[in-house]
Amino acid sequence: MITINPHYQKLQDSYLFATISKRVDAFQKANPDREIIKLGIGDVTLPLPSACIDAFRQGVDEMADEKTFQGYGPYEGYLFLREKIAESDFAKRGARISADEVFVSDGAKSDSANIQEIFSNDVIVAIPDPVYPVYLDTNVMAGRTGAFEAGRYQRVVYLDSTKANGFVPEPPSSAVDLIYLCYPNNPTGATISKSQLRSWVDYAHQNKALILYDAAYVAFIRDPSLPQSIYEIEGADEVAIEFRSFSKTAGFTGTRCAYSIIPKVCRAFDQSGNRRSPHQLWERRLSTKFNGVSYPVQKAAAAVYSETGQKQIRELGDYYLRNAGLIRREMTALGFDCVGGDNSPYIWVNAKMDSWKLFDLLLSEAGVVCTPGAGFGACGEGYIRLSAFNSYQNVEKAMVRIKSAL
Repeated sequence: MITINPHYQKLQDSYLFATISKRVDAFQKANPDREIIKLGIGDVTLPLPSACIDAFRQGVDEMADEKTFQGYGPYEGYLFLREKIAESDFAKRGARISADEVFVSDGAKSDSANIQEIFSNDVIVAIPDPVYPVYLDTNVMAGRTGAFEAGRYQRVVYLDSTKANGFVPEPPSSAVDLIYLCYPNNPTGATISKSQLRSWVDYAHQNKALILYDAAYVAFIRDPSLPQSIYEIEGADEVAIEFRSFSKTAGFTGTRCAYSIIPKVCRAFDQSGNRRSPHQLWERRLSTKFNGVSYPVQKAAAAVYSETGQKQIRELGDYYLRNAGLIRREMTALGFDCVGGDNSPYIWVNAKMDSWKLFDLLLSEAGVVCTPGAGFGACGEGYIRLSAFNSYQNVEKAMVRIKSAL
């Protein structure tokens, strides 16, 4: 008899954004003439930078020529891209990361979901609340959590991120093994200072823990005092793995390219307490389960690091930050407390009511889609997330509609 993985039965309903999509589709079918403006899911709307498009075309042309055709590529990514990543994203900021510590992938979501496979199922996991659902759900699927009771899973240490702590939790008083952090944060838009990040690195050293640091939104940081990589903190290379994405940086949501950094000195331990290398384990996993990102896509990603590419992605980020600034100003003017929107494309809005109730109200009365905070965890209840990923004209229109509806 074929049986299913019992841990999947602990998952709650459907994936958050799938639930939102179903609700929006149902509303659209019932109201076919209503225009809907989506400020919910974090999908970009502007086209790829021209520097990336030109490189993409070049890559495709090379695939059409027998002399330059590429077959299976290296599962860890082509060296031409990994060298640019190591130099531009890390070395220039004083972080000692080499090209052979870079692993190119099809998305930060995939990497942050899959990385947990190389760790024991009995590790204690610490996850922020509110949180990007992928971190929690993949650990539920793996069997690291207990039952879902009173809105939370047993055997998970929740790191409450609230207005009181500026949505940046402190390390827990008890020992944990695997820690998820994301800054600029999804969903709250909050940022973390170097001193706050230092406390987490120190904690990981003291407790032999490992930090999984999601920096997918780093391209939106404009404050030079904020860390753009956890490896700017001394000693972080031993206790942290970092995830980056080209999705929000350069509009690659439909093109799919990202990367993870796993330093060679990064450590974990076997059941006997002997030191093991997550770098080697991840390399082994990739060689077994992944065939790499396509050559033309990696050519396009490498163009991000050209002088023209850097200018163009900066302009992309500035465009969405302009949207974010407008959203935050307008929601603040309506009397809502907001976080994010300055060094982040997300605005976390105190809804002053049930988050799904406000979701339904904005959808039905304004034709605007937001993301209810309850979908991100217990601490997200009472908040909504608004995304800056749309055209400026649509954001302006959405704000007018929201003002009218409220």
